[in-house]
Amino acid sequence: MAGLWVGEAALVTAGRRGRRWLQPLLRSAALWTLKHVPHYSRQHLVVSRSLCSVGYDSNEKTFDKILVANRGEIACRVIKTCKKMGIKTVAIHSDVDASSVHVKMADEAVCVGPAPTSKSYLNMDAIMEAIKKTGAQAAAADVIFIGPDTHAIQAMGDKIESKLLAKNAKVNTIPGFDGVVKDADEAVRIAREIGYPVMIKASAGGGGKGMRIAWDDEETRDGFRFSSKEAASSFGDDRLLIEKFIDNPRHIEVQVLGDKHGNALWLNERECSIQRRNQKVVEEAPSLFLDSETRRAMGEQAVALAKAVNYSSAGTVEFLVDSKKNFYFLEMNTRLQVEHPVTECITGLDLVQEMIRVAKGYPLRHKQADIPINGWAVECRVYAEDPYKSFGLPSIGRLSQYQEPLHLPGVRVDSGIQPGSDISIYYDPMISKLITYGSDRREALKRMEDALDNYVIRGVTHNIALLREVIINSRFVKGDINTKFLSDVYPDGFKGHQLTENERNQLLAIASSLFVASQLRAHHFQEDENSRVPIVKPQVANWELSVKLHDEVYTVVASISGPTFSVEVDESKLNVTGAWNLASPLLSVNVDGTQRMIQCLSREAGGNMSIQFLGTVYKVHILTKLAAELNKFMLEKAAEDTSSILRSPMPGMVVAVSVKPGDLVAEGQEICVIEAMKMQNSMTAGKTGKVCPQGPTSPGRCDRKQNLHLGILDGWGLRGTADGVSPSLSLLRTRALQSGLPVFCIHVTCRPSRRVCVTSRESKNNCSSP
Repeated sequence: MAGLWVGEAALVTAGRRGRRWLQPLLRSAALWTLKHVPHYSRQHLVVSRSLCSVGYDSNEKTFDKILVANRGEIACRVIKTCKKMGIKTVAIHSDVDASSVHVKMADEAVCVGPAPTSKSYLNMDAIMEAIKKTGAQAAAADVIFIGPDTHAIQAMGDKIESKLLAKNAKVNTIPGFDGVVKDADEAVRIAREIGYPVMIKASAGGGGKGMRIAWDDEETRDGFRFSSKEAASSFGDDRLLIEKFIDNPRHIEVQVLGDKHGNALWLNERECSIQRRNQKVVEEAPSLFLDSETRRAMGEQAVALAKAVNYSSAGTVEFLVDSKKNFYFLEMNTRLQVEHPVTECITGLDLVQEMIRVAKGYPLRHKQADIPINGWAVECRVYAEDPYKSFGLPSIGRLSQYQEPLHLPGVRVDSGIQPGSDISIYYDPMISKLITYGSDRREALKRMEDALDNYVIRGVTHNIALLREVIINSRFVKGDINTKFLSDVYPDGFKGHQLTENERNQLLAIASSLFVASQLRAHHFQEDENSRVPIVKPQVANWELSVKLHDEVYTVVASISGPTFSVEVDESKLNVTGAWNLASPLLSVNVDGTQRMIQCLSREAGGNMSIQFLGTVYKVHILTKLAAELNKFMLEKAAEDTSSILRSPMPGMVVAVSVKPGDLVAEGQEICVIEAMKMQNSMTAGKTGKVCPQGPTSPGRCDRKQNLHLGILDGWGLRGTADGVSPSLSLLRTRALQSGLPVFCIHVTCRPSRRVCVTSRESKNNCSSP
């Protein structure tokens, strides 16, 4: 979504120049206003709770109808404010988003194309047709773009031009090369001149896409290749720039707001240093690091830059800040940022409302002295990601159960999903933005901890565990953070919450209580007093259990008295009290006076149980003493040897294959490139070997112990999984045809002799299935 711009003149110009001007607008745009068009009522859903104290003046006329040129949570966020202002809305959507929440919330909805964003949400012709279809049939001057003008979008959207403008506006900038990097050789030369490390960035980029850090010549060449491809895929512009990488900085941004009368304000700062792959994970406002003098200096420079391009909208000026509070301009985002809710919480402003007012031509209602810092707000980006893989690789799936923690005080959730929604490979895997507000930072963080414990998300892998660990980490609580926080705190990768002895005993006691409660429920008969068949209930005073956690086996003895279980574990006795409603997704239990909110994700007859405790999911195996003794005689399934298999860590599309059958490859050598959620990931060989053909026409047999069995779309067997589950053959076949690669085989079991073949138009029946 963009900042603000009244686009009447440009729309008139478009009739003479075509629609090329629309491209930069659509990259960051979210709103179009349609005047004097009919209204069609549609039932809507409320998906977020506002924490800002905003007044809506019904006598202040703005627009009759607004088309929202976006999807997901931000589209829902815009529609919510429009409804409060009495403005009708039109949603656009791709064919796969036909049942999305933003479509249901809007008064009207128009499909603008298939799933890929370039063919739908960035399809200029389709969006203009949607404007006409929904009643915008008046002259061009009757359509107003809500966002900054094209000059501001183009100037600030181009990192090269924006840096030059920042210098002219006396804004501190990072040393670097101000031109366009032509090729990899020039990138290496420039990097050497600047001095390593360097940051390679897409000129038209944002959101961490098209960005790479390079520490030597080889990384510079690789970074240039991947960044240019990502930039072309995400923004339609593969131009790159290179600048000095400031090691261990903070990422702090300033929210600005301007109107068409020359007024501009800075609405305080947001701390955005907790990142992975240059994408923000946790944000807060204000920053614990800044003093009032530095805050004012950053705000004044942000406003100076906004005025330099006559900025008339909500926008964000981002800075890198070093340990001595020196700050350097990074970029300006000409849109409403994902993290804008924390600014709304501490200022009491509704930024969407302000954007709509400015688009109508009203001056700002506030002066700089009127902008407060009231309380503290924290935002966590909840993603459908696996945090145990590079701090978050995308996950796909369908939300089988979804419940937001809106029953808690000081909690706001901005989302665009509902139970049954699909998280697909086509769009960003964000589930929601979880925001908590408190009178101070301590209260906001405590509320966030409770909100994460009370958030129910089933059907997809999510990053709740990582978010919770971040906000309770001692370094984060003290404010000792930088953009390398995650890699510094978790140098070996994220492993989940590490239980203390007391926490481990609490988990064992809770799991044992759940097990006994489920056993007692299984023994319960309806109307057993009136049964004609005698019912003999087992009378068990003490339950002797064997509980396995983290490959350690513990002996536990549990007894029950009303709603309280008395559990002996590891020479400790704990009392666990709860309602024990096993059908509820949330279970509130009290363990010796300590209140815990847990989620029992799965409970199997064989004793396997998955419990979300302190944010992390723990797998527990519980058996009675007799069952545990008999279980020793059961054979264990041997683990599959995957050392010779290249397994995709995420669903996505293979966009390049770097080897062919018969090639000798070394450990760490690139095999193929997979694109997922517009991020390109290089897949490398885990061992040295030879690329082995798997088709029936291949000469000789393949020794899987000595050679490399590759999972690539090039005729020799894709072994790709999404969260450990083999993707559907129809989806893989679609991906193969779209990528234009030849026939491939998919091994669907651990037995190398069994194959399923999927063929493209280039080659058919190239494999056999025994």
